[in-house]
Amino acid sequence: MSRRTLAAVVTVLVLLVGAGTVVGFASGRFSDTPRAGGTSAPPTTSADVPRTGEAVTTPGPAPSGAGYHLALGDSLAAGFQNGSDHRTQGYVGAVRKAVEVRDGPTELVNLACSGETTTSMLRGGGCTYDRGTQLAEAEQFLRAHAADVRLVTLDIGGNDVARCGFGGLEPSCTGPALATLRTNLPQITSRLRAAAPHVQVVVLNYYDPFLVLDLLGNSGGTGPGQQSVAELAKVNASIAGSARASGARVADVASAFDTTVTTPTVVRDIGTLPTNLARIVTWTWMAPPRFDFHANDAGYAVMARAVVRQLR
Repeated sequence: MSRRTLAAVVTVLVLLVGAGTVVGFASGRFSDTPRAGGTSAPPTTSADVPRTGEAVTTPGPAPSGAGYHLALGDSLAAGFQNGSDHRTQGYVGAVRKAVEVRDGPTELVNLACSGETTTSMLRGGGCTYDRGTQLAEAEQFLRAHAADVRLVTLDIGGNDVARCGFGGLEPSCTGPALATLRTNLPQITSRLRAAAPHVQVVVLNYYDPFLVLDLLGNSGGTGPGQQSVAELAKVNASIAGSARASGARVADVASAFDTTVTTPTVVRDIGTLPTNLARIVTWTWMAPPRFDFHANDAGYAVMARAVVRQLR
């Protein structure tokens, strides 16, 4: 790839992030020769969950005998694909179905906000909630319905480091972002636990979309994409520490996406890639020319399975 082409690609990536089109941070067996990309969810949205700048109110009581799955987090929890949230779909939709099969009728209450960071979850500024922030809205719901909540899922923190990604998550950039995450995330998880001491909480970690940077040149598998894996591991370690300190379980999405596996595999229409990169181009929309961090249907299914494995 020429330097001019590479520069143009990086410019597109920066513009996409600046416009909020992508967020930093899922069924079937992975084929030996998978095709990059995937199908999109139907273009439907649920009015009870916000997009950035939209308002959301907590729903009323569930029908008699029903329970709740409370979904919290960023655009992955909102089921974002192809420019729209699909809030009853994505990984949370599949998880709700699994809970319902096990425990009976279960309603999804999805308070996720595309673009949410740990800071905006604590202080507001992303979406509009009656109680000011996603976390405060969740606390109110849990206090009112704790006896009926069967599961809380949370993915948050990826957007804290997302803007560092196009340099391969360089430590000089991720250091301050990680410091913020390590300050904020324990507050989020501990407040959720205080609001619902006996409810199961599952916190997801993240796959590494920045592996795709190694498609932009002849990196030999050691370029900025592969180098980003070590920095993302620090993000995921912080998530795990905060989750476990509050008695939550961790859905290991990173392992489900084979984030540290570099064994060569063949991807249809692309060629031979390290397995971790193959998962990203096959299970997300990150492959050129899309450069969209979000999971596709297959990726969301992998994420859902990672959550379901943690259900008690």
